[in-house]
Amino acid sequence: MIDHTINPNIERIALRLKTIPETPGVYQHLDADGKVIYVGKARNLQRRVSSYFSHYDDKSAKIKMLVRSIYDIRVTVVATEVDALLLENSLIKRYQPRYNSMLKDDKSYPYLCITDEDYPRLLYTRRHNIKGQYYGPYPNGRILRELQDIIRQLFTYRTCNIMGNRPCMKHQIGLCGAPCVGKQSREEYNATIENIRRILKGDFGDILDELKRQMYTLAAELRFEEAESIKRKVHLLEEYQGRSTVVDTNVKDVDVVSIISDERYAYINFMRVKHGAIIYSISNEIKKQLDESDEEILATVVPALHEQTQSTASEVVLPMTVADLPEDYLKQTVEPRGDRRKLLELSLRNVESYQKQCRHQRALTQGDAAPQAVKLLERLQKALGLPSLPMDIECFDNSNIQGAYPVAGMVRFTAGKPNRKEYRKFNIKGVDGPDDYASMAEVIERRYRRLHEAGEALPDLLIVDGGEGQMHVAEKALQQVGVTIPIAGLAKDDSHRTNELLRFDSRGDIAVVGLKPTDQLFHLLEQIQNEVHRFAITFHKEKRSKGTFRTALTDIPGIGEKTAHDLLLRFGSIKQIQLQTLDDLTAAIGPAKAALVYKHLNS
Repeated sequence: MIDHTINPNIERIALRLKTIPETPGVYQHLDADGKVIYVGKARNLQRRVSSYFSHYDDKSAKIKMLVRSIYDIRVTVVATEVDALLLENSLIKRYQPRYNSMLKDDKSYPYLCITDEDYPRLLYTRRHNIKGQYYGPYPNGRILRELQDIIRQLFTYRTCNIMGNRPCMKHQIGLCGAPCVGKQSREEYNATIENIRRILKGDFGDILDELKRQMYTLAAELRFEEAESIKRKVHLLEEYQGRSTVVDTNVKDVDVVSIISDERYAYINFMRVKHGAIIYSISNEIKKQLDESDEEILATVVPALHEQTQSTASEVVLPMTVADLPEDYLKQTVEPRGDRRKLLELSLRNVESYQKQCRHQRALTQGDAAPQAVKLLERLQKALGLPSLPMDIECFDNSNIQGAYPVAGMVRFTAGKPNRKEYRKFNIKGVDGPDDYASMAEVIERRYRRLHEAGEALPDLLIVDGGEGQMHVAEKALQQVGVTIPIAGLAKDDSHRTNELLRFDSRGDIAVVGLKPTDQLFHLLEQIQNEVHRFAITFHKEKRSKGTFRTALTDIPGIGEKTAHDLLLRFGSIKQIQLQTLDDLTAAIGPAKAALVYKHLNS
């Protein structure tokens, strides 16, 4: 138990803890002003709440901050874990606690609302200020407008604010049945509205079956014009459903949720699927408050999204088991197969894309990227024909001396600046001897296989420090992993200076991108290349200093590691050293050692 130096109210809190029952429920931490700063749920309230005040030194910095701020504790006992889940969700929305990770406000998303009137209307809105039943939120207005157009072509319903005493123009052009003057009964009108509700809920199958039955009945009664009208509606609805369906229509009603996260943020994608069609898909960014795990975040987010989207699903497809999500609330499908696996993979692609968008937006709006850097990246995007702005660029370089202590380094530049937290070092494990191509293939495959399997975001551009050969090696390595990343190469001239930027063209051939040495974009690429070279060399020196350096040169009596290292750095390889004259070697290491090396290599 912590003492008063950490929380001055601990004596009163300790008494409070003794009265908390060992039952399911919801707890609230309050500060000295009586403000709710955290809401949580627990199967055992006594055990969970007490855990905040024990093993303090093992807690994260954010939880320590929370514990220091707690003045009082409030608990609510409930009958079941499901009740605790729903109450927690309600209280978080009500109090907006500082230390809870929460979804962004969804008020900016558009909805469709069926008004609560005698003759209901279908309205497009972004606010909940109309009395009625809301459907959504929808991820963007375009999708919603398209659905609205489909419904307008299928059904006639009123759009006027006030019902008049005579039919309006909408009736004359066939968009309204004119219930205002009794040309359409309330029963007929409400049946139309009910069909609209079913479409908004994603019940395409049921309404299609009903429309087909009506069509066949009308045809049997020789009412062919009315049957033809119904047939056009069936065709229109089937066409829309065909565009929406991504898996078999036997996938009746499921929610699909995926998550990826970094140190500060979690990114969630939520998809609603009915009869194989995605009704809508929403992605959210959540700022972590207490270093929560992905499982803990999902335990809070899934019920919130389930309620927010008015989901009727009893099954949720997830990338991991969420222990705090009761099975009697939602059936969890983890490691799915078949169509459900396709849906989870699609959701993951959506959330990866959303993460990249959020990162880029922060870089552009929070000062991480100067306007000049953005302009350079836009030029680089255009020069290389990239699908998106290369906000995250990764570059690789190898380092070894005659195959001894082979290593590689990777640097990442974000918004045109070094992102040193993302630098990576690689020990070459599966390559014998000085083989730069094999080394490059190994580290690229290792790097992106790990990112791919962990579901982490890939860079927007991969640069290899080398020419055509290294680019083809990188391309093959990415194919082995099964990911796609644009590749560029930085080639050097005979003086070991960068002089060309290379890319793959539309036919898969290598093309040269013309850049002047005085160009700012050229300087940015040169900076990336110099940085990865420095990073790889530094790592190589660190590794070499911890081991015993040995090459064919150190086998020469009288030649030590330093002399061998100096020669290899200057001339590059044993073969090049062997081609030097005695005068060249003397200029490098002095006459005595030069004579020993020259005699040994030319004997």
